[in-house]
Amino acid sequence: MLRYTTRKLTGIRCLSTISLKNPELLKTGSFINGKWLTNDETFQVNNPANLEKLADVTNTSIHGINSAIESSVDSFKYLKDTTPRIRSQLLLNFYKLMMDSADDLAKIITLENGKPLADALGEVKYSAGFLQWFAEEAPRIYGDTIPSANPNNRILTFKQPVGVVGILTPWNFPSAMITRKFGAAFAAGCTSIVKPACETPLSALALAHLSKEAGIPDGCFNVVPVDSEKTKIVGEMFCSDKRINKISFTGSTNIGKILMSQSASSLKRISFELGGNAPFIVFEDADIDKAVQGAITSKFRSSGQTCVCANRLYVHEKVYDEFSSKLAAAVGKLTLGPGLDLSVTHGPLIHEKALNKVKEHITDAVSKGAKILAGGNAVPELGPFFHELTVLGDVTHDMKISHEETFGPIAPIIKFSNDEQVIEMANDTDVGLSGYFFSQDYSKIFKIGEALNVGMVGCNTGAISEASMPFGGVKESGFGREGSKYSIQEYTNIKTIVVGL
Repeated sequence: MLRYTTRKLTGIRCLSTISLKNPELLKTGSFINGKWLTNDETFQVNNPANLEKLADVTNTSIHGINSAIESSVDSFKYLKDTTPRIRSQLLLNFYKLMMDSADDLAKIITLENGKPLADALGEVKYSAGFLQWFAEEAPRIYGDTIPSANPNNRILTFKQPVGVVGILTPWNFPSAMITRKFGAAFAAGCTSIVKPACETPLSALALAHLSKEAGIPDGCFNVVPVDSEKTKIVGEMFCSDKRINKISFTGSTNIGKILMSQSASSLKRISFELGGNAPFIVFEDADIDKAVQGAITSKFRSSGQTCVCANRLYVHEKVYDEFSSKLAAAVGKLTLGPGLDLSVTHGPLIHEKALNKVKEHITDAVSKGAKILAGGNAVPELGPFFHELTVLGDVTHDMKISHEETFGPIAPIIKFSNDEQVIEMANDTDVGLSGYFFSQDYSKIFKIGEALNVGMVGCNTGAISEASMPFGGVKESGFGREGSKYSIQEYTNIKTIVVGL
């Protein structure tokens, strides 16, 4: 049975009472052109574990947004002419400061996002890793020489930064989604304006403080927190303002479509990492224990609130019973509770809307014949947004959970009988971000890996993300790649010079 912890925690009523090694990381203003600015309009940030108030954060004014854009434009005039080695050193400074402050940054993430402290610390290290990676990639932005058909000509290509980048990030990885974008942009020579999610602005503002300490030039990394109502206005401003040359967005497919439409008027560069509906396939020859652990990792990380979470578990009929019983037993050993409790493995959902979707998917599935093998209920005694980690058996394709991304802690298990059938079911979706499969037949690395219509595949692993991997999807999961050597290309233009001899 899933374990709960209700132990009272101290020091979480407001940010001023949190014990941090570096209290300067706790910021609530806008960070524009290297300065901290405030105004009378604020919005409240709460701890999703208990709805206690954490802070009142400045709701950046439209004038402030325009100032941030203008400072990015002015700073770009300087930054684009710096050497890659200079940008590399600044990113490395930033990386080292993040690692030195890892415990504090993790505590901030746990308080505003709800994920357990161990997961939050993992995110901080993952987040810092992007700064290190792009520090190493910055000096390796190469052009080409191309043979010309004309013997008297020489063709040279150069990669130049696109300019000012508008960065729009989600609440589920409030640190990593910023550094993954900013690191690549800055390495290429671009300046950035970050609009963090209104649920989790404190992590972004802590990064802004460290960027200043690292020596990132003023105006190159602006952070403009706004509330949910103003988020729509700022998103449209970013897309329509011709001073912003590129948009990088991580979020839902529906919002991505809106931003893409709004960007059409200025034909700016865009890269989107959008929704997922990841299949997780267990073949009859799989190592079942390894597959169960992979399912725990890929399905229940952050209580199912990641874009690469497994959403549909397809299990071969010959191993269905063994896998289902072992997964339910493994889930029962996990601990649900407030993230600052070190015994906790899984925290709350982010808000009521997320909780209601989990409830809706379970109710719909059970009404159509699914069986609850583990969990199944909300846990209001822990807090308003806690829900048990849930395993559903006998799931069929007429249930909502087979087609909609849950973004919550439900593992629906669907039987299949052959490879062709499971590939057809796995690809029967409009999105294609990630997919997973477990098999000891290594010929399937290519057969199944190539057949899954997704951007990323995990074979015999439930953990795929790291700075060196190209992250992104196909179909309505978006376009462009983040992380890896490829992502800097998203922030550069190729210029060609033809030289006549």
